[in-house]
Amino acid sequence: MNNYKQLKAKIDKKRAKICIIGLGYVGLPLVVNFAKKNFFVYGYDTNSKRIKRLEKGKKYIADIESNQPLKLIKKNKFMPIKDERCIGKADIIIICVPTPLRKVKTPDISFVKKASKTIKKYIKKGQLIILESTSYPTTTREVVLPELKKSGLVEEKDFFLCFSPERVSPGDKKHPVTKIPKLVGGLSSRSTKLAKSLYSKIIKEVHSVSSPEVAETSKLLENTYRLVNIALILEFTIVAEKLGISIWEVIEAAKTKPFGFMPFYPGPGIGGHCIPTDPKFLSWKSKKMGFKTKMIDLASYIDHFMPDYVIKRVDKALGKKKINNSKILILGVTYKKDVKDLRESPALDIIEKLQKRKIKVDYYDPLVPYLKVSSINLKRASISIKNLKKYDCVVVVTGHKGVDYQRIRKNAKLIFDTRNVYKKDYKNVKRL
Repeated sequence: MNNYKQLKAKIDKKRAKICIIGLGYVGLPLVVNFAKKNFFVYGYDTNSKRIKRLEKGKKYIADIESNQPLKLIKKNKFMPIKDERCIGKADIIIICVPTPLRKVKTPDISFVKKASKTIKKYIKKGQLIILESTSYPTTTREVVLPELKKSGLVEEKDFFLCFSPERVSPGDKKHPVTKIPKLVGGLSSRSTKLAKSLYSKIIKEVHSVSSPEVAETSKLLENTYRLVNIALILEFTIVAEKLGISIWEVIEAAKTKPFGFMPFYPGPGIGGHCIPTDPKFLSWKSKKMGFKTKMIDLASYIDHFMPDYVIKRVDKALGKKKINNSKILILGVTYKKDVKDLRESPALDIIEKLQKRKIKVDYYDPLVPYLKVSSINLKRASISIKNLKKYDCVVVVTGHKGVDYQRIRKNAKLIFDTRNVYKKDYKNVKRL
């Protein structure tokens, strides 16, 4: 029996051992869902703290039930591990490592390269390697494949390589990993078929595409679509303010059209790993090919301009008091509601910009007890009635459930709401 048939049989019988590299927002949910379907899964991560927390049954990702990892460990279906040799024991290796942007806004794929080099050390015949980390088109073919080929093994004959973009939405209970359709694009048809067979064990709808490049570019299109439409609504927000009308009412009115319109909502800027980062992978790759992506670059500019615009609007709302002489409370600092994640959060930009102007600024977020990021070093402030009255303006940057916004409104001098948590007009509330 050849390598393809052997691995396909192992997958179908759930005897294939899986190694997932990277136990973050993408990797850990995959671990849990494969293990729940009776696959044995190694969770490989170089972060010792993560491994120890999992071994003790402590979770660090909201999308995972508190006791789930420990239950799976006790059932001998999951082994969190820091020993890279587990890669050689697995039949399937899924790469879920970070792909951040460097300060100069170019892709940092050093984690993907490192993972590929580590796999090359332990690769054996009959393994399927899947890259899930978002990156620019051709990463699978031009970065991962050349490293694996150094082993002397041949793709499609000896091993199989595929790209399958992650589509995780942190904190979104309506769309868990198992309910989001999966894309798979292999270097060969056999690789695609194996990946589809694997993911079909935990995901109902798995869609095959003709190549890794199609899958890579599809992921970038998904998030570029959101980037551009968010930028458009932000520009409309600025225009609406100048017209003296509510952008929120404008959106509600446009939503009454049953076709040709999809609502996007304004805010203080964009955050998270995907929307601020992913489109720039495509922009960077396009420049390498001699084409400048004007729309992506303009949308990025508009989105990143918003923290400055928010500060300008707060200054205007304060009137004669002026922002330089004010004490400001930032309400909500995570990039997304009800998710403990600070990646690319616009709140951090707003705080840093206020601090650079020597403006007294504090923050409150129920999910974040302290902020120690870049130049920011703050402890969470109290939102007691007494303390609220000390601030000249409370700026709602992220709207979390469980925060009593009406109590805050009744005791705050002024509120600038960037998230429309106050859907009615109040004397002391100004909305974006």
